Amino acid sequence: MAHYFDALETRSPEQREIEQFELLVVQLQHAKEHSVAYSALLSEVEPAAVTDRAALARLPVTRKSDMALRQAKTPPFGGFATLNEGDLQHVFASPGGIFEPDAGGADDWNMGRALHAVGVRPGDLVHNTFSYHFTPAGLMLDRAARAFGCAVFPAGVGQTELQVLAMAHLRPRVYCGTPSFLKIILDKAQEMEADVSSLELGTVGGEALSGSLRGELADRGVSVLQVYATADVGLIAYESSAQEGMIIEESIIVEIVRPGTGDLVAEGEVGEVLVTTFDPHYPLIRFATGDLSTFMTGQSPCGRTNRRVLGWMGRADQTAKVRGMFVHPSQVAEMIARHSEILRARLVIDNQNNADTMVLRCEVGAVGEGFADTLSRTIREICKLRGEIEWLPEGALPNDGKVIDDQRTYD
Repeated sequence: MAHYFDALETRSPEQREIEQFELLVVQLQHAKEHSVAYSALLSEVEPAAVTDRAALARLPVTRKSDMALRQAKTPPFGGFATLNEGDLQHVFASPGGIFEPDAGGADDWNMGRALHAVGVRPGDLVHNTFSYHFTPAGLMLDRAARAFGCAVFPAGVGQTELQVLAMAHLRPRVYCGTPSFLKIILDKAQEMEADVSSLELGTVGGEALSGSLRGELADRGVSVLQVYATADVGLIAYESSAQEGMIIEESIIVEIVRPGTGDLVAEGEVGEVLVTTFDPHYPLIRFATGDLSTFMTGQSPCGRTNRRVLGWMGRADQTAKVRGMFVHPSQVAEMIARHSEILRARLVIDNQNNADTMVLRCEVGAVGEGFADTLSRTIREICKLRGEIEWLPEGALPNDGKVIDDQRTYD
């Protein structure tokens, strides 16, 4: 089994379905008995009857908007968590004002499977550039690597020169972080004439990976595979050496539905990803990620037998991920509300030279001197990202209801 993380990856689809739905019955009963939120949401559900996907599809969808409302009324977790007193180790924040509990555990976000698939092995040193604050991204990979028998350098984000110096001194074999930041680090190392050739593997996520950037990183000695994970549920899917779609994590059930509904789409149709977890501390049933994807047919040539998704294909609600951060339509609305000079606005996101760009296109009347600088500060304050500004005359933007226009394409 050295080629695989565990025997679960190669079980037959029929066996997987039977075993997962046996676990689901237990999870639903547990959630009804120990989660205040699910006690209400599943009040009419008999867990023992949910033995297949058709029955699962009849259960209510858990949406972030509902969670935010429940958390506002019943802080901190809206009655979803089932943690006992003293079990809580961390609290993390997600976009949209959602807070998640962390009860600890060796690899409680199940990221070890993705690390193994990229080629990480016990004894490797992992250079982890995912953020360790607010969101659990850094800790998700950190715990998995340490459970796997690896040491971790908790680099976090930014400070490119220091990242290069640390790599040159520590000689890590593995990089974790966004692919664009890896390119920035390699570019800076070349500029500094620093030797970072120890890097061989990368587990990358937080943004889309283009074929050209993957090829450039490979040409520079770093083979990278993508991971699809969220702060709420942990690992959802991961790439293998076959690089044909993303294989679904073994400890969850994934459904694809029409955005905004709980209705399953036809096979091969793009829809919203729903995830049901088996985490007893934070059970999420038919959790709507807001991400778009589609199931692929057949099995991966690598030998893993679980279903595959094509990968992250955008957001169902116009929310976009830019440089690893989510940007929401509500944030654009907040920018407009702060400045009466803006009549209408649209945030246009693109990708140039494998780097995300963000431009706020504004219909304005007369604006005073220095307003552009003021608005730039507002964009950074609200989105936590830098963005350019483009002035337009009244009526120039299309009247199509679009607030965020994601124009990125990946070859």
